[in-house]
Amino acid sequence: MAKVTIQKLKEMKQKGEKISMVTAYDYSQAVLVEKSGIEIILVGDSLSMTMLGYPGTVNLTTDEMIHHIRPVVKGAPTPMIVGDMVFGSYNESVTQAVASANRLMKEGGCDVIKLEGGRPDVVKAIVEAGIPVQGHIGLTPQTASLLGGFKVQGKSLDSAKKIIDEAKALEEAGAFSIVVECVPEELGGAITRAISIPTIGIGAGRLCDGQVLVFHDMLGLFDKFLPKFVKQYAQIGTEIVDALTEYREDVRRGSFPEEKHTFGGLTAEDLKGLQ
Repeated sequence: MAKVTIQKLKEMKQKGEKISMVTAYDYSQAVLVEKSGIEIILVGDSLSMTMLGYPGTVNLTTDEMIHHIRPVVKGAPTPMIVGDMVFGSYNESVTQAVASANRLMKEGGCDVIKLEGGRPDVVKAIVEAGIPVQGHIGLTPQTASLLGGFKVQGKSLDSAKKIIDEAKALEEAGAFSIVVECVPEELGGAITRAISIPTIGIGAGRLCDGQVLVFHDMLGLFDKFLPKFVKQYAQIGTEIVDALTEYREDVRRGSFPEEKHTFGGLTAEDLKGLQ
């Protein structure tokens, strides 16, 4: 399969073909996504909770993000790999933002970067530095406290207009696509119609150009909470716990390992004199 490019995603939007995107955080997950044919992998800051056990996303460092991008790049050569800019890596200055984006690309090896918020000045500077940028508007988890918590955004006409304007400004600044999170479905559609670049929805309804879900949410691997917008396609977490429990019981009963799991070559009689 050919590598997914920005041009490919634009063509998919123009043709009305939906774009699929999912998170992945290590080599084994990336290999599975590669086999599925999904177009985009986001190495998202959700790894802060799903992989590292932090209470939220703000704890994650750029070093940790790079550490997780590298194996995903190795495991999934076909999808576009998006590296997420972590909290605190681009909010001090444009210079800091460009430096952080450079690190994700150079040290991590991702194809593009993503950053939250309507910051066209930052996006423009990163794009001018030669780095493709995916925007992220609506609910922006890194700064959710400023938005009143993890709530649906754009429910009033004024706030909806602000979000649409943010999308237009990000496109004007050079973003190649935009993630739209937790907005009413019709607003997701209005944003999609208002800009020529692809929109990827997460809790933004059926009218966006594509959808993104967190790997652990959709497969039942993370049980701290489950957002309303998530469809669980499997309960692999439960199956893993069942398998581990069965293994523990087999070990306790002595039913594992069986003879077929052992190696021969010597007898107890052979070894008697060595004991």
